[in-house]
Amino acid sequence: MRTPRESERDSAFLDYYRCPSDVGAIGTLPGVSAEDGYFRFGGSIGFGRFAGGLPAAYATDNLTDVSAAATIIDGRAWLPFDLSQVATNLRRERYRRNGNDLLQKTTSGGIAQRLYYLLRPLMGVGVRKHLQKIRLRNWEKIPFPQWPVDRTVDSLMEGAMGIALAAQGGPIPFIWFWPDGAPACAMMTHDVEGQAGIDFCEALMDIDDSFAIKSAFQLIPEGHEETWQATAARLRRRGFEVNLHDLNHDGLLFADKNEFLVRARRINRYAREFGCDGFRSGVMYREQDWFSAFEFSYDMSVPNAAHLEPQRGGCCTVMPYFVGDILELPLTTVQDYTLFHILNDYSTALWERQIDLISRHHGLISIISHPDYLVGERERAVYLDLLRHLNERRARGLWIALPGEVNRWWRNRRQMTLVADGDTWRIEGPDADRARVAYASLTGERVTYSLSPPARTAASA
Repeated sequence: MRTPRESERDSAFLDYYRCPSDVGAIGTLPGVSAEDGYFRFGGSIGFGRFAGGLPAAYATDNLTDVSAAATIIDGRAWLPFDLSQVATNLRRERYRRNGNDLLQKTTSGGIAQRLYYLLRPLMGVGVRKHLQKIRLRNWEKIPFPQWPVDRTVDSLMEGAMGIALAAQGGPIPFIWFWPDGAPACAMMTHDVEGQAGIDFCEALMDIDDSFAIKSAFQLIPEGHEETWQATAARLRRRGFEVNLHDLNHDGLLFADKNEFLVRARRINRYAREFGCDGFRSGVMYREQDWFSAFEFSYDMSVPNAAHLEPQRGGCCTVMPYFVGDILELPLTTVQDYTLFHILNDYSTALWERQIDLISRHHGLISIISHPDYLVGERERAVYLDLLRHLNERRARGLWIALPGEVNRWWRNRRQMTLVADGDTWRIEGPDADRARVAYASLTGERVTYSLSPPARTAASA
């Protein structure tokens, strides 16, 4: 069996950890299946081609556990699957989903979507939430991704790191996920859907500023150009971020590939005109394999586990990831509308549970709240409690940042490299002065991380 060549180094693993490149020389065992399917790797579920069993059609099938096949040869880790291929399948939602019931199937088509969004302006929130509750019934029985937070990709990366650690026989250095050694990151975003939301933007900025939290507002461009310009100017004057929210929020951006390409050209024109680097689609509809038509630097349209979204699925990670040249900043928490109007929950309990799960695994806490749905005193009180909780987390090191700041950091981190410096390591590259060297180790059979003290860095020119 060959030692992995330079070309066989796992790009997803190296992008994830930014560790020395020789650590990423992870081989794929021969005999992988001709078709994609579900399998198990210890406590994680993968979807792709693998060696050592039959691919399963659905996550609820009897899954082959291939973890025992992972091995070490000549000091290198070998896996019974291609980690990059499996990670891409999961992140881009290419996995096969368990069949929807008849109601889901009949309400997911283009005709049903067009009819709903044609009538949506005539419906009150009460009518809409009643229809949505009917359509989303049995959501809690969806087996995969895992609710309320799915970390499948991250768990697979940790599993691969565990094999690499066994091969290395000692700790492995890597570039820590967030600047200044922050344990996790959070970003607050506001999608503005109607006039009520626009009217509430000033008050919402006051609320966010009272907690020293800057947020990003996503505005609908088409048909609202003058309002867009005036609202964006007010937001930007106060240090808030402004991005595009769909084209016209009719729910049909991804309904047809040819029509999407026409719309994408208009969206790109608005992005240039309004000076926006980020994008979020209406209702979190998405087709990631079409994202190459966009000219954005980053997108925020992919949920982590989309059980309560009109389009089911999820990217199965709490970390940013690249879709071509676009950085995806996934939505990792429940939306406020869903919390209030679908789950009928007027507390921060679910938000706090998700924040805790993501924080413990050093991920991105991405939150959507709509000014349109925060105008009521009851909803606003819950939102204030959420901001208090985030501030408590910030006191313990949480980095609260704008999406644009997360985008810049993650792109710069991708350009950083670890350089051996005697018995230690230093980081070179843009923003290296804010980066920290971390070490992955095995504690029993569990991968653990530790941070080194701030060290000498050298930023590239």
